[in-house]
Amino acid sequence: MTRQTDDSLMNRFDEHGLRIFRARDAIAAVVLAALLLVLFEGASIRRAGEQMNPGVGRDLVLLVGKPAGWLADQLPLADLADDATAWLSPDEQLAEADGFDVVAQQTGGALAPVTAAAFDPAEIGAEPEPRRPLRKLLVTGDSLSTPLDVQLARRLSSEGVEVVRDPHLGTGISKSFTVDWGQLAASQVRRHRPDAVVVFIGANEGFPMPGAGDREVECCGADWAAAYATRVRQMLDTYRRDGAARVYWITLPTPRDPDRQRISRVVNAAITVAAAPWRAQVRVVDTVKTFTPDGYRDAIDVRGTSTIVREADGIHLNEAGASLLADEMLTRIGEDFVYEPGR
Repeated sequence: MTRQTDDSLMNRFDEHGLRIFRARDAIAAVVLAALLLVLFEGASIRRAGEQMNPGVGRDLVLLVGKPAGWLADQLPLADLADDATAWLSPDEQLAEADGFDVVAQQTGGALAPVTAAAFDPAEIGAEPEPRRPLRKLLVTGDSLSTPLDVQLARRLSSEGVEVVRDPHLGTGISKSFTVDWGQLAASQVRRHRPDAVVVFIGANEGFPMPGAGDREVECCGADWAAAYATRVRQMLDTYRRDGAARVYWITLPTPRDPDRQRISRVVNAAITVAAAPWRAQVRVVDTVKTFTPDGYRDAIDVRGTSTIVREADGIHLNEAGASLLADEMLTRIGEDFVYEPGR
């Protein structure tokens, strides 16, 4: 009598003694794995879907991920799995007290958040603010701001722009015993309420200043640069008038004297750092690129002609240099305000 083939689990082996699985066994295994995935990692599926770009794929993942995540939230299985497998990939223990939100609350605003004003719209591809009419321009600083102020006033007067020239010769941001520019800037804004401010200062810097903890710091290390940048930042915040005005702060062209070169390098670095919170309203105008890209020089090429652009002191711009800088300033100002430069 021929024995019937037994299809029981005990007899499903091949000639080598290996277990033979049927298609429905594979399907059952996949279903079981999917069920375990939903129970243990449903929240991860939901989170992965939320982080995907909008589209059909995201919609399909969330179609499964949202109910799976809800189910996982109701069960403790995910935490149990994390605890059981933590030894496979141990993570550093993170303190909740160090989280972004907690620290921001504890510092009470001492750790200032980055705001939208820190980004120049042009640099992030955002829509720039509409250009506004320029009615009043303040040009200020030390002796460097002359004769630039005359050049700007001469060119903008026909455009109906009131140019306020307010140079303070021999002053400096680091030598507040002569003039406190923090106080002066506030006074200028209260008196003139300018739409835009051009600042060109730095011929008389390098004096000791109070640093952290009111400890006096000498020029020109990082502590001095930080103290200088803090003063510049205070002035910038005053001049920008809570975003109502635009500020054009001009860096120092490299001077001839090596000692002054060291000071100007630190001053320029401090200006860039100081302007960081308000890139939307503050324009740092780089004169090094224009006048001294390869170190100090008295003459540069201006429209195909070698032209002397510095005064004999090796610090200030002469009339030709100021005229060239005025061209650049009018272009930069024209990006924010409506007027026709050179008319």
